[in-house]
Amino acid sequence: MRPSRREFVKWVTASGIALSFSRLAPAEEPGFAARQTLPGRQNWNPAANGAGRIDGVAKVTGAKLYASDFRAADLPGWPSKTAHAILVRAPDATHVYTGMDLARLSGASKPSVVVTAADLARMGTRVPEFYKGDLFCPAGTTPTYLGQPVALLLFEEFDAFDQARLKIRDGGFVKFAEETGAVVLPNYGAFRFTRVAGPTPEAPDVYSPVLAGWVNPGKFQNAERPIWTPLATETGAAYAKAATYGEQIRAELAARDPGLLVLDREFETQSNDPMFLEPESGLGWYDTGAKNLELVVGVQSPYETAEALAYVLGNARAPFKPAHIKYLFAYMGGGFGGRDHTPFPFYVALAAIFLPGRPVRLAHDRYQQFQGGIKRNAFKMRTRIGVDRATGKISGFAADHVLDGGGLANYSRNVATVGATAAIGIYDIPKVDITTVALHSRGVTAGSMRGYGTLQPMTALEVLIDEAAAALPLDPIEFRRRNALKTGGKTMTGNPYSVSVRTPEILDKIEQHPIWQQRTQEKARGQQGGIVVGTGVACATKNYGSGADCSLGRVEIDPQGRIAIRGDHVDMGNGIGTALANRVATYLGGVADEVAVHDVDISGTYGALALVTSGNSRTMNQATQDAVGRNPRWVPVISTATFASNGAHVGTQAAAEAARVIFRFGLWPAALDLWSLEPTNPVAKQWEAARWKDGRLVMPGLAPLSLSLIAAKAHARNFVTAAMTHASSRWAWSRATFPVAGQNWTADIDALAVRRGGGKYACLDRSSVKYPPTENNRFGTVYGAMCATLVRVEIARATGVLRIAKAYSVLECGKALVPEIVLGQAQGAFAMGVGFALLEQLPPFEGGPGNGEWNLGQYLVARGSDLPLHDLQIEVLPPVTPDEPPKGMAEVVMIPVAPAILNAIHDATGRRFNSLPVTQQMLKGVLS
Repeated sequence: MRPSRREFVKWVTASGIALSFSRLAPAEEPGFAARQTLPGRQNWNPAANGAGRIDGVAKVTGAKLYASDFRAADLPGWPSKTAHAILVRAPDATHVYTGMDLARLSGASKPSVVVTAADLARMGTRVPEFYKGDLFCPAGTTPTYLGQPVALLLFEEFDAFDQARLKIRDGGFVKFAEETGAVVLPNYGAFRFTRVAGPTPEAPDVYSPVLAGWVNPGKFQNAERPIWTPLATETGAAYAKAATYGEQIRAELAARDPGLLVLDREFETQSNDPMFLEPESGLGWYDTGAKNLELVVGVQSPYETAEALAYVLGNARAPFKPAHIKYLFAYMGGGFGGRDHTPFPFYVALAAIFLPGRPVRLAHDRYQQFQGGIKRNAFKMRTRIGVDRATGKISGFAADHVLDGGGLANYSRNVATVGATAAIGIYDIPKVDITTVALHSRGVTAGSMRGYGTLQPMTALEVLIDEAAAALPLDPIEFRRRNALKTGGKTMTGNPYSVSVRTPEILDKIEQHPIWQQRTQEKARGQQGGIVVGTGVACATKNYGSGADCSLGRVEIDPQGRIAIRGDHVDMGNGIGTALANRVATYLGGVADEVAVHDVDISGTYGALALVTSGNSRTMNQATQDAVGRNPRWVPVISTATFASNGAHVGTQAAAEAARVIFRFGLWPAALDLWSLEPTNPVAKQWEAARWKDGRLVMPGLAPLSLSLIAAKAHARNFVTAAMTHASSRWAWSRATFPVAGQNWTADIDALAVRRGGGKYACLDRSSVKYPPTENNRFGTVYGAMCATLVRVEIARATGVLRIAKAYSVLECGKALVPEIVLGQAQGAFAMGVGFALLEQLPPFEGGPGNGEWNLGQYLVARGSDLPLHDLQIEVLPPVTPDEPPKGMAEVVMIPVAPAILNAIHDATGRRFNSLPVTQQMLKGVLS
């Protein structure tokens, strides 16, 4: 399909390949764009009754939304018949791979094309640094990890594909020769975080990562683990200084001071699967005549996917190198981190290129998703805590973390650092020393997943906190209250939070709840029957954002008052479309008629901004940022991935600021005109006092005005009726000033274009910009949300069967943009926490999912019968102020669930478990 001239000018060139993110033309509906724009042509408005989801009707009625829904016949302009692909993976990583038993696939099951590492070498592919490793294991070498791809099998007919996938499932299809042992590669990263506070809370730190920078050891043994001792001549002065302070902290914890309670414990958490409902899936078509590659995929990082694939194919030889790649990004049936920077789209593209002219579908079944999908990092932790017996205050803390990163790096390095900086949870501890290392292994790739490094250490921490409270003895909630970080207190890295810290309020709520108040009576009740009863509590925090975040947004209003929104963040079940609509509605008075998410078309949708970027926002120095920031089109990052905790805070920022511009310079002057008020009237400066009520703009003493009437006037007077913006955050928003309608407008954005009336967009040069300083990269976190969970469990003495009788979670998330989604996220997170604590487990190596034999028969997830369906209470605290910004909360609501369950199990059985999951058999063993 040849591009139109309009499409052609929207393409961006990367590696000699033009990238297009434009959607299929509306005239071609029912097409991809119409299906992905919600509520779209149906004009379903969830604001009619004050509740609902933009995507609700489409999802529950089975509309084609998800990547797995689409076939070639659904896409206008594509050939109608879909071919199919199988991605074959290695079930062994200790023997030499020699090839495949293709003789099995004879007759009707024979593939049309077989693609191997040799074909990629002939083609000339490259691998981006983030995905470093072979896309296919070459024959004659040992696979780097279990589940490493070895080949693509392409089938023109579905029947052939269907027969073949069953014939190769038994694990014998991929052939191996001599045993070599596992491939040994360097670890993915090692860091040490040490902080020594000043003599008073107000005094500066003696040492901290914020003051001195992040450090890592420079010397390693001839083994997988670093040497952590402060060998100055080997590691450098920066590391030696941190290690010296760290060893002093450890020596104090080992000094056998009778006034100090010291606990030294080990804890292990398991590998587990995101288990999103829709396994990874994609559709590709390579039109060799036009040299055009089109892809339908669902990923959490669409812009990165586009850039990475352009790099993969950038040096490809003819006829394998497309001139254009057009992306159609679809909704996905769950992400949980498992679709963030996934290499899966590379294989969709390769399938299409090696079967030119035929649309090809590559879709994992559940066996394949278990074998190849990204997993949660398994942690091994040793933790030491010191508590002053007289005051009940924690005086020191040390921990050592070892993470299994599996076969590809993914985000294991980042998970390690997040886990280390989050290891002290909600607490204010003056002396802390933590080492962490993320290891390569032959296991399935691990990395990004919901909880992102905080779930594992905070589970170990909250169990340890309960044990320390019992040993003092102190009430578990009182012990937490004495040590909780207050507003203005410093985190593990030495910086304070820049947002509200509401832990004391949350602990008060927990303490007053009937589950806690009635724990003694309930425990006694259990002793009279065949069960034991226990109550457990845990409290946690989770950073939201990553320190290198951004969002793009475009908002338009037509003369009838219809609102359309475009945003670059992705819906992965987090309701980002509804969040966008509701946040924009606070400025424009109505829920959007059309919302399009995962729109990363920087040269089309956001082309007027003419954005450019350079360097690495996480590593550049201040002088470089100051220099490149003089270019009014430069931004630190153009578009970033969506993950569970950045949707509300980051993903809606750009669209909200665009809506605010439209109101201030479009709807507000139009309203003044309708009220016959001159710009010099004092009311003209009171735009921030105006409020929307039932679709009408209300000001005291003036007649209410409907949105449609104001919009019509704004268009008639050629006021601002559309805006697009870009917003950047490095633990604080970038801020810039722009000339709008003869005035200087300052906002938390770094790029702005506006449209007047029905005209064209015009980009406005910023007159100044303040990017957060690059030293902010030393912060572990600045944004944090808090949550606590109470759980009551009943365990049958005879069988070990555990039932969660009641549960209560209380959280804060700033302003909840969509309260129903906040509740839904908390409920789903509770189920995931139950699975993590009691059910879900993946063996790391040969017996694990990398062998291709795992499905839901072996992998147990929480079902309705495992949950307190009618006895789970979720309480969301109201915002501190009416204008408090939204916080990311979708990860923090999972974190306290598992330790609360473990603490309840201890209360019931008297046994503390130090590894997960705690199974029925384990419980039966301690009760028998």
